[in-house]
Amino acid sequence: MRTVELADGAIAGAVGSTVLNVVTYLDMALRGRPASSTPEQVVGRLTDIAHISLGSAQAAENRRSGLGPLTGYATGIAAGVGFALLARGRRRPIATAGPLLGAGVMVMSNGPMTVLKVTDPRTWRRSDWIADIIPHLLYGLAATATWNRLRPPS
Repeated sequence: MRTVELADGAIAGAVGSTVLNVVTYLDMALRGRPASSTPEQVVGRLTDIAHISLGSAQAAENRRSGLGPLTGYATGIAAGVGFALLARGRRRPIATAGPLLGAGVMVMSNGPMTVLKVTDPRTWRRSDWIADIIPHLLYGLAATATWNRLRPPS
């Protein structure tokens, strides 16, 4: 695997993450719903488990607020690199690879939250599932389309 392919995967993952966030923020604006606190809660649980201090109460809260969203970008970019490894440098069909990649990122995001008992998907309402599935699906479609655009024609 060439370095350029890994970089292209990271770029595709970053584009997908941006699309996911834009769609999520549009949903928040349209429905008037608050931002999710689960990423910050995950950071809090992980730092507690690792016995890492984030500083005073106010500083720790602010750091969790910054680190929480960064974990989402890290997940999205890492998934793009993983996709590049699996794609082996070739373009992939958007209609199939996009939803699969989106589902994978959804599992990568929600898995740790579930294991750490920050959320329990079994208790989610239909609107919760839709609010999670649609941005992740669009992540996968955007990341796959970007990957394909960055690949030379075969």
